[in-house]
Amino acid sequence: MTTPFRTLSTLMAGAVLATTLSGCITLFGWGGGKGAHECLVRAMYFESIRSSDEGMLAVGTVVMNRVDDRAFPDDVCGVVGQKNQFAPGVLTRAMTEPRSVERASRVASDVLRGKRHHGVRGAKYFHTAGLTFPYKNMHYVLVAGGNAFYERH
Repeated sequence: MTTPFRTLSTLMAGAVLATTLSGCITLFGWGGGKGAHECLVRAMYFESIRSSDEGMLAVGTVVMNRVDDRAFPDDVCGVVGQKNQFAPGVLTRAMTEPRSVERASRVASDVLRGKRHHGVRGAKYFHTAGLTFPYKNMHYVLVAGGNAFYERH
């Protein structure tokens, strides 16, 4: 027989488990137990061609724009881990350039403290600069760090 105490205990255990896993698993992707800082570092490291603070800041701004949008996961690792959205293996590949890792780490800390690239505005998308696509709904706002950033209409 299920008692009110047993039901409450089961609910509490489920809440603890969900809270424990929330940094690792999201509804949309897998953070692999990484924290927001590491996931953001990895996105900036692999997506900005490691060329400049500006390019990394622009990528970090897109990640945060997505976190703030209900259409995307509500945490950094969930956004970065979404399938087919960022570089393949972004959460698992080795980062082999110590200077670039340091730069990405520094810029990620700034982004997590609220710094944004103003040129990115509300853009939630980017692709490699120089590529062109025939879509009419892409409004480009910035080119930085080897990427072209755009909003969709």
